[in-house]
Amino acid sequence: MFKRKLTLPRPGAETFSLWGSPKFYFADVGVVNRLARRGKLLAGSELYGKAFENWVFHELSTCLSYREVDGPLSYWRLASGIEVDFIIGDMRVAIEAKSSTRITRDHLKGLRKLAEDHPGVQRRIVVCRESRARRTEDGIEILPTATFIRRLWEGDLV
Repeated sequence: MFKRKLTLPRPGAETFSLWGSPKFYFADVGVVNRLARRGKLLAGSELYGKAFENWVFHELSTCLSYREVDGPLSYWRLASGIEVDFIIGDMRVAIEAKSSTRITRDHLKGLRKLAEDHPGVQRRIVVCRESRARRTEDGIEILPTATFIRRLWEGDLV
């Protein structure tokens, strides 16, 4: 089981208060799902989305450890529930994991609010199941899983 540290929003941000507790990631979601008698992971389901986020966490944490990257792997969340799944270092890279095959404006709310509250964030990325990489008008990189993995391990993302 792995735990991530919580990154606080800066004072003056939308209601400066903390929401929740640390997130936990399991080394094998298959074992967890079996023990919980959840059945199959179906694309588009909430459980599939959680498993997808878990997979992104493991890729990030393994790569950061292997490359000996300084700085924490954390997440950012406001009391309103707006969150970004992964923050690398001191707002160097912000990453959202979305198992969707089509990223919409709703999927980008957390990354946009983060940039508003922390204008120094260097990169904002969504890892998803879309078929091709693209960039939004405000600079958010939308990366299919294969592109994300290749660029992560080539050292292009962190």
